Amino acid sequence: MVSLVALVAACTVQIDETEQKINDLIARMTLEEKIGQMFQVSLDNAPNEQILQVVREGKIGSVINVVNPEAANMLQKAAVEESRTGIPIIFGRDVIHGFKTLAPIPLGQAASFDPQLIHDCARMSAVEARSVGVRWTFAPMLDIARDARWGRIAEGFGEDPYLVAQLGAASIQGFQSDGRLSDEQAIAACAKHFAGYGAAEGGRDYNSANIPPLLWRNVYLKPFEQAVDAGVATVMTSFNDNDGIPSSGNEDLVKNTLRDEWHFNGFVVSDWTSMAEMIAHGVAKDMKDVALISIKAGVDMEMVSPAYLINLPELIKEGKVPEKAIDNAVRNILRIKCRMGLFEKPYVNTSTPPAFYTEESLKLARRAAAESAILLKNENHLLPLSETQKIAVIGPMADAPHDQLGTWCFDGDKTHTLTPVGALKGEYRHINHVYEPALAYSRDKNTSRFDKARRAAAAADVAVVFVGEEAILSGEAHSLSNLNLIGVQSELIKAVKSAGKPVVLVVMAGRPLTIERDLPYADAVLYNFHPGTMGGAAIFDLLFGRENPSGKLPVTFVREVGQIPLYYNHNNTGRPAPDKVTTLDEIPLEAGQTSLGNTSFYLDSGRDPLFPFGYGLSYSSFEYSNLILPDQMPANGTITIKATLKNTGNVAGTEVAQLYVRDMVASVARPVKELKGFQRVWLKAGETKEISFELGISDLAFFDQDMIRKTEPGDFTVWVGGDSNAQLKGVFSIPE
Repeated sequence: MVSLVALVAACTVQIDETEQKINDLIARMTLEEKIGQMFQVSLDNAPNEQILQVVREGKIGSVINVVNPEAANMLQKAAVEESRTGIPIIFGRDVIHGFKTLAPIPLGQAASFDPQLIHDCARMSAVEARSVGVRWTFAPMLDIARDARWGRIAEGFGEDPYLVAQLGAASIQGFQSDGRLSDEQAIAACAKHFAGYGAAEGGRDYNSANIPPLLWRNVYLKPFEQAVDAGVATVMTSFNDNDGIPSSGNEDLVKNTLRDEWHFNGFVVSDWTSMAEMIAHGVAKDMKDVALISIKAGVDMEMVSPAYLINLPELIKEGKVPEKAIDNAVRNILRIKCRMGLFEKPYVNTSTPPAFYTEESLKLARRAAAESAILLKNENHLLPLSETQKIAVIGPMADAPHDQLGTWCFDGDKTHTLTPVGALKGEYRHINHVYEPALAYSRDKNTSRFDKARRAAAAADVAVVFVGEEAILSGEAHSLSNLNLIGVQSELIKAVKSAGKPVVLVVMAGRPLTIERDLPYADAVLYNFHPGTMGGAAIFDLLFGRENPSGKLPVTFVREVGQIPLYYNHNNTGRPAPDKVTTLDEIPLEAGQTSLGNTSFYLDSGRDPLFPFGYGLSYSSFEYSNLILPDQMPANGTITIKATLKNTGNVAGTEVAQLYVRDMVASVARPVKELKGFQRVWLKAGETKEISFELGISDLAFFDQDMIRKTEPGDFTVWVGGDSNAQLKGVFSIPE
């Protein structure tokens, strides 16, 4: 067995050799060749001779959106064999929740609360993308999203910094083959968008964020720091400004925090033209100014816009930018190229055809879709259905092969999508059913087929209504101010319910929708954040009880848009809302009423969300009891928190047990609850297990008024349960 000392020594030698190789290469490069490494272009077609000549001159360091192996090899040959330096190109692509085989969108994957699943889905994505030459993906997105109006909420892991950090790290490990970046089936990950993009004002994409320093540190930067700890190869700056400073020009964020404090040694890339957009922000007067601001901030590579390529030579000549800054940026880029094994194996292997939609990948996508679905309602145990029942399949999302895939599905092929209707033609063809779409697509406002839908429901034992959002309604640049089911889908649900049969509502969407008005017309609700290639089969697996729902909400569901932002881990006010609040309907009609208690809540929509963070039902039922924890946590120590979890239902199932903590008195106001642990626990019917969580002193640390991270002594309340409204609680303290 190799000793730890020997292993560390061997790694140190390897790192030193790599750095020496990089330094030797930089010493031989011209200024133009160095700046060329800092330039990324987008190509949609095979390269022409003009592009190939630019590559031969060493003026392109990365190419995005080439997914043709022959074209990639043509470009790579020009770089490796025909340029003076022989430095290979990195080929990038947005591989967000799959390449060909698509898993649920990231928000859906987050609902699984399953880091191993997220890891495996990223691994599947990497294998498929790498087979056509993609070596770098612009994922995972680690933006904390507390506003469902923002379309890109679909692309991240939700509202909680702990959950986002855990799942983001798992995704990075999956893409990068568990730290083996040179592995032949690995691709480099990119933590984005650095930082604060998810707090875009009003949920309007690309908008300004206004995150104060303590919230910045205690919430929005947490997942990125963990991404660095997980070994992420690259980081992408975001479009937005925070407090007036665009991220692509934020020296404190990129250089001071990411580099100096967190010791990130990969490279930083701008988002698509985000550097050039500083002119529109009003902080740069021209592209020369853009180049100066971004190089000072520490951005190593520019995506698409040519500010660096055109202006850095003159800025160096004028003495405004030292060539050492260019060397540092190139060193960061070359370091990742070395780690990726690009110098040793730059070409795409075209001797073996790519393996897409394999039995293994389809099985994983199906499991991911099943784990990601959230059962929100199940009155009178309507679900699971019996396979002997006749069902009416109704609604625009029942057979929408493209829209089921969700946003960021550039390379997905809808002909491979297994929709619910497709599943009824295949594995579930034995189900007695009638299909009536009623609407052609989610925005269709033609109600002429509602009578057919009503008659179909009347002739069946149960109606299953598939509604939601088309894929184009969420994602980048797809913000909404109204989150109700779009078009006349709510009216369709009412029409089906009027047939007098039980109604199962199946939602496929890219964000949390405001479905409170639809709940009275549905006996059961199964919510799916666009479930991907195998979503149709997975949904019927759940509806018929072959799988037991276990998904939990990674984001709070509001009753109406006016409640936004509403998230579980908020700070308390000096006048917190009491357990019982007065609403508009309870206010006396007579004149003279002057006070309702003066506490913090909305009169018209109340205090609480529609569904809290972490919520999700099962065909089983679970009971938490017997919380055990020590009275005190030792300084610089850990404690073990135990509880008893029992499946009190009649079928086996998986519960996502969650641990929440509150620092009761601190030097700054702390959240009313914070997620500090979770685990998926499978229990047979009637089975009881003791579950345990480890909580360390560092898990309780936060940044104080002096921007110092520390854990303060005092009392802490802990809760263990199935969502953020967990009731089983106890107290421990950290002594002075």
